Formats: sequence, C-alpha cells, structure tokens
Amino acid sequence: MSPSFDDAPDLSGLIELSRLDNLDLKPVILRVQTDLFLSASVRDRKTMSSFASLAGGLIPIVDDETAEAVARKLAPFPDTPPALLAALIARGGGARDAVIAGAPILIQPMIDAALSDGAEIGAAIASRHDLSRATLAELIARDDPAIDKALAQNPAANPPSEMLARLVGRARRRPDLARVFLARRDLAHADVAPLFLYADESRREAIGHAMMATAALRPLPPAPREAGTVLTELSARGDISGFIGAITQLLGLPKGFLTATPDPSLRYELLTVALRAAGLHEEEAVYIYLTLNETVASSVDRVFNLVKLFRTLPRAAARDVLAAILDWTPQERAAATAHQPYAAPDAPRLRQQQVASERPPLRTLLPTRLRQSS
Repeated sequence: MSPSFDDAPDLSGLIELSRLDNLDLKPVILRVQTDLFLSASVRDRKTMSSFASLAGGLIPIVDDETAEAVARKLAPFPDTPPALLAALIARGGGARDAVIAGAPILIQPMIDAALSDGAEIGAAIASRHDLSRATLAELIARDDPAIDKALAQNPAANPPSEMLARLVGRARRRPDLARVFLARRDLAHADVAPLFLYADESRREAIGHAMMATAALRPLPPAPREAGTVLTELSARGDISGFIGAITQLLGLPKGFLTATPDPSLRYELLTVALRAAGLHEEEAVYIYLTLNETVASSVDRVFNLVKLFRTLPRAAARDVLAAILDWTPQERAAATAHQPYAAPDAPRLRQQQVASERPPLRTLLPTRLRQSS
C-alpha cells in the first residue's frame, strides 16, 4: 500500500539542521517531501495545506536544479496546489518552462506569473490547448512574432473572428506567418482572403469562390468605361508611374497600394487582381503584360501564370479579394453603407416632406354650389 502523507517521517530535525550555515538540507527536504506527497494514498485538506506551506517556503530559496526537478514532478500532477505551480513559474528558467509545458491546466494567476517574466515564454503558452479568451486576447495584444506564429500553428487555438482578423492582418506583411495560416485547412477560405497573394493556385481558386459567394450580396457598379483604353495606352508608352496612378484613381485605391505586399515578386499578381476588378478584358490584360514591363514580357511562363490568375477571379470576387489584401473599403460600398438619419430627433424631416409633397390629395375637390338667397 502506498504510504499516506501523514505517515511520513518527522523531518523537523532536518529542518533545524538546514538552518546551519555550513549545511544546506533544504533541497533534500523539498525533494523528499515532494516524493512523499505524490506517493501518498490520501491527500486531504490538512495534507494539502501542510505540503503547500512547506514547499511554498522552500521553492523560492532552493537551487535552480532542485526547483526544475520538483517542477517536472509536480506540474503534471492534478492535485498539486496552484500556488506552488505559480511559485515555480515565478522562479523562471527551467522550473517555469516545466510548469508551462506539463501543467494540465494553467489558471490566470499562473499565466500572469509567466508573462510577467518576459515575452519569451509567451510562445510556449500560445502552444497550449487550453487557452481562454482572456489569455488569447493578452497574447495577441503583445504583437510578438514568436507568439503570433505559435498561435497560428496551434490548431487548438480558435480565437474569435475579430482576434483572428488581427493575426491574419499582421500576416499580410509576414510571409512566414501567412504560409502557416494558409496551411491550416480548418480556417475558412474567406478568413485567409487577405493572404491571397501567398496562397498556391488551388487555395487562390478556393478563396475566389468563397469571396464570390458573398460578393453577390453587395452592389457592383459598372466597370469604368474608359479603363481599358486608358491603361493600355499608358502601358504601350511604358509609362509605369502613370499607369499605377491611373488604376489607383479608377478604382479609388490607396496610394502606393502595390507596396501592400513586401515581396516584390508578388506585386504583379496584386496588379492582376486590380486589373480584373477594373473590368478589363483578358485581351487587354495580356497586352499590358506584354508591354508594361520587359522582364515580365520576356517570360512566357510568367505571362501564362498571370493570365491563369486573371481567369480565376470574376470581377466581383476580384474587387473583394483586393479589398481584403489592401484592408480597403471600395467607394461604392462605403457610399452604400452611409447612414441617412431621417428619424434622428434633430434631423430635418426631408423624407416626410418629400412624401407629403408627392402624395395626391385624398379626394377630388368639387365646385361648391352657391346658395340662392330669397
């Protein structure tokens, strides 16, 4: 039968000896008491309190090796008092790492103790399977690349949509993080639409279909009638700056939109999405590929791949993919969502006045008969 904690030998003499300057028995006492606690057959309230009091006093003052060894034993044990795990985390180093890796549950005080020691432990916490919404929010708020990547690699981390959008938004300018998100098949295609440029051909097609499913719910004004003529003429002259300025103005894009991706090799893909959103025909897009930039024009494979991308996206989907990549709101969508406060208390009753002026009279007025006087 396993011994109970109450059956442990009286170590009060060792505790007295540990107070001698030339003899340090504190590590021995902590190790022995830890083993006895773990092997006890009964751990009632008194047992828990006694061990917590003894170990809690020794953990801050023993050597690092002892603290780490004790942490590896206590961390996975479900009956370990949380205060002891927090004390081990507060020591930092190997003891902290052992608790973070081995504890079945991290309560908030333990997480706070770990994060207060520095951001380097944040990635280890982000890799756990039991992250609460509050912990996710705190980790994401740190804006630490190692933490963001650990969260992206953790399939058990399911941040709410607004938190996921923040992480994916950061991945726009971090190709390594973008590729981690794109490798996860549990994320909806629309959620990773801002990372369209980093996706492979099949994922791009899937993102395009997902965006098309919702694009039909929003108004799509006619394409600028002069877009094809203006852009092909500028391309024929090799006027790159004029070309970029023209498409920026035609679509109402942010200035310098091509710098949205830090990878220069992907900027022609971004330009292709913009050409599709502008409503150009395929022949016009091919003409631009062959005249605007000599390097692109000299590569048959490059032109072929750009044409395939052009064909992948219908115009409505291209508009929404472009908006996701650039974190930009199309002009027609902003105008459509502008609020008209007709019913506001201090708003003029324009609509009511207009309706009243346009409303026909309730009945036709007949001429009155003059009463004859006698």
